[in-house]
Amino acid sequence: QVQLVESGGGLVQPGGSLRLSCAASGFTFALSDMSWYRQAPGKERELVATIGTFSISTKYADSVKGRFTISRDDAKNTVFLQMNSLKPEDTAVYYCNAQGKVRSFTAWGQGTQVTVSS
Repeated sequence: QVQLVESGGGLVQPGGSLRLSCAASGFTFALSDMSWYRQAPGKERELVATIGTFSISTKYADSVKGRFTISRDDAKNTVFLQMNSLKPEDTAVYYCNAQGKVRSFTAWGQGTQVTVSS
């Protein structure tokens, strides 16, 4: 069974930091592109960051460039999102996404809540 489990969300003050983790199982993690999406109340889900296989490439939404860093540890089947200088507009449910590159599939985690508020 394919499973993605996010963790690390919580309540932080503006300017604070959080590190999200996504533990993957049930597929060959190293052969997948991994992404973080987020969805704020009343808004569409948006792509935050993507990291390709072997960490060769990364892409970020303009709104998080310079503040967020996506990384992966293939030995631990885990993808991370380091979030610094958090802003209230970063408040959202953050979702982990996997896209298989050999076997074609897409998987989603259940999400973890990030709330940035004073």
